[in-house]
Amino acid sequence: MTSEQRPRGAWSDLGRPPLRVQALRRALLAAEPGGPGFSALDVVAETGSTNADLLARPAALDRTVLLADHQVSGRGRVGRAWTSPPRTATATSVLLRPDVPRERWSWLPLLTALAVTDALRERARVDAVVKWPNDVLVAAPGGGHGGDARKVCGILVEVGADGRVVCGWGLNVLQRADELPVADPDAVPAPTPATSLLLEGAAVTDRDTLARAGLRAFEARLRAWVAAGGDPVRSGQLSDYRAACDTLGREVRVHRPGGDVLTGAAEDVTEDGRLVVRPAGSVPVHLSAGDVVHVRPVPGSARRG
Repeated sequence: MTSEQRPRGAWSDLGRPPLRVQALRRALLAAEPGGPGFSALDVVAETGSTNADLLARPAALDRTVLLADHQVSGRGRVGRAWTSPPRTATATSVLLRPDVPRERWSWLPLLTALAVTDALRERARVDAVVKWPNDVLVAAPGGGHGGDARKVCGILVEVGADGRVVCGWGLNVLQRADELPVADPDAVPAPTPATSLLLEGAAVTDRDTLARAGLRAFEARLRAWVAAGGDPVRSGQLSDYRAACDTLGREVRVHRPGGDVLTGAAEDVTEDGRLVVRPAGSVPVHLSAGDVVHVRPVPGSARRG
């Protein structure tokens, strides 16, 4: 290992301090078992994947949190890689043992996206929106949505063989423009351009503050969802998701897992989290998976909320 490759000390860059585990524990751990908050919380300086680490802990309690200052093998949907320089992002994972019917677990990625959106709107004061199913976008300063929106957070929810679930999100916070991933010009579909809260002029770019805000928002949404038996209507998740979803009211191209492409107007999100797309002159199609590309607003439609 060369000197350039060796990890630097935690405080080698004063503008990018490490997360403070004791402060996070004081703010986020439940005062009593089963109460609001989390059961355990750890921060590691570096790891491959916080999701994988939690899934490898068979004795981990429900609502165990793991954060990393540097995640070197982060993963997105369909195996996409997610990386960032040390201490520029928050890599957060929460292990759950949901007391909710399994058929309703499909709402967890959408719920997680809503929680991140809640936190970014309230604490960072940016216009965060969701691209179906669970990418969190921010509009460019002075710009609109759709083609001008940039991805600030990716979300991955994984179910272990033993019935545990890990909800993970990676939030870009302090990256400079030259530190963002460069999109493959030949990729199909073309990925949404990346951004960071620093580049978007966010009111807050302190990673501790954003980690606390995101986890508190996640816990609040999770608590309401579980109390309603996972029902997205009774828990308020569906109406809130429709309001935050920038995909609705747009013409979209959806690259489906089988390789075909569906083009049409994104009309709704159903109770089971499916995207309803109506091709021109045809009947609506309910989609459970696919890579969505925002094309343009549908005349007479507007983002809800």
